Amino acid sequence: MELFGTDGVRGLAGEKLNAFMVMRLAMSAGIFFRKRAKTNKILVGKDTRRSGYMIENAIVSGLTAVGYNVVQIGPMPTPAIAFLTENMRCDAGIMITASHNPFYDNGIKFFNSDGDKLSRVDERAIERIFNNFEKIESNFATKKSIGRSKRIDDVIGRYIVLIKNSFPRELTLAGMKIVVDCANGASYHVAPTIFEELGADVIPLCINPNGFNINSSCGAMHPDYLAEKVVEKGADIGIALDGDADRIVVVDEKGEIIDGDKLIGALAVYLHREGKLIDNKIVATIMSNKALEEYLNSHGLKLERSDVGDKHVLSLMKDIGSNFGGEQSGHIIFSDYAKTGDGLLTSLQVLAYILYSNQKVSDAFNLFELYPQLQENIEIVEKREINQIEGVKELFKEIEDLGIRHLVRYSGTENLMRILLEGRDIEALDSMMKKTVKFFKEALA
Repeated sequence: MELFGTDGVRGLAGEKLNAFMVMRLAMSAGIFFRKRAKTNKILVGKDTRRSGYMIENAIVSGLTAVGYNVVQIGPMPTPAIAFLTENMRCDAGIMITASHNPFYDNGIKFFNSDGDKLSRVDERAIERIFNNFEKIESNFATKKSIGRSKRIDDVIGRYIVLIKNSFPRELTLAGMKIVVDCANGASYHVAPTIFEELGADVIPLCINPNGFNINSSCGAMHPDYLAEKVVEKGADIGIALDGDADRIVVVDEKGEIIDGDKLIGALAVYLHREGKLIDNKIVATIMSNKALEEYLNSHGLKLERSDVGDKHVLSLMKDIGSNFGGEQSGHIIFSDYAKTGDGLLTSLQVLAYILYSNQKVSDAFNLFELYPQLQENIEIVEKREINQIEGVKELFKEIEDLGIRHLVRYSGTENLMRILLEGRDIEALDSMMKKTVKFFKEALA
């Protein structure tokens, strides 16, 4: 059984992620991590979904059943779990979250003892154990070897210190009005605290999670609400986080949403000018706009492209020796400070850049024009090999002959095909998008 998608295990809570399945997965992960155990501790955090209670208890049962001790820290951002796993000398970290998905989904993300997301090889190893119940049964702990769990509620301070230390000490947010939308998610407490401690006038939104309202018409997936409040309150900037706070969307003082590629481009040049960008290279994904690449090249910087997913961005960053990269969607990695996309850390780098440049947000991040892009998602039943679909090569050649860049791929977490077309001529894009959508709907019906 294949469990892992592009970012951990994700699905409908109570169905794919039911208590039995989660407990078995936790046992499998515990057996896997046991091979490299040093402290016999695994950290477990979660976002604010109601199903997190069920999944957390199933994980604790599974891990203690194979002899692991568990440290539960409650609702915390995903990047905090990555940091605290290493900081607290745990053998592994587990985050219970479906990120930007609706409340009824949930997911499980794993981190190794260094706070890094697992490689595909490690994920496959856990899947093999999961599918071998005899192996799981042979690893059940008994007597004094059964694990224990404990809850710690005061680790939030360690993460706050980490994030604040990434902000230049000579700067302050005093006099700056910031609207922050926490998506009723994992950052509902920590985000306002960080901005307030740095001196900002903070207007927090969506900080009352009830288990069902995470990402609901708010946060990074629905920034229009934030944009409206920025204008209404006369704020300098708006910052929206997603449910587990590893993604950011920035809104300027006019209520306009800043495109993720423009965010990456401005921050890359800022780091370069400050002498903080290693080897003049950054990483973005195959989704990023070609205009970003051209803008970076004009400043002597090179863009390398990875597959979609912040763990793929980080992997390529390590391979080429870069310390900055990100996704158009708002996952941005400053590897000098973090090992995964971190919306709060990125927020402080955005604010530092604004203060140093002494510009309004609308001016600071609108430094180049993007090529038009169209994106469509198609619901599918079967994920067939795309290049083997009859007629697809001819379709792609027709698209390319029009000077249009195309990206067609399957979602790693949902039964969707994602289509992206990019080019200078919006009419040609629109025409080819309709044709492409029609082709794949018929081919995959």
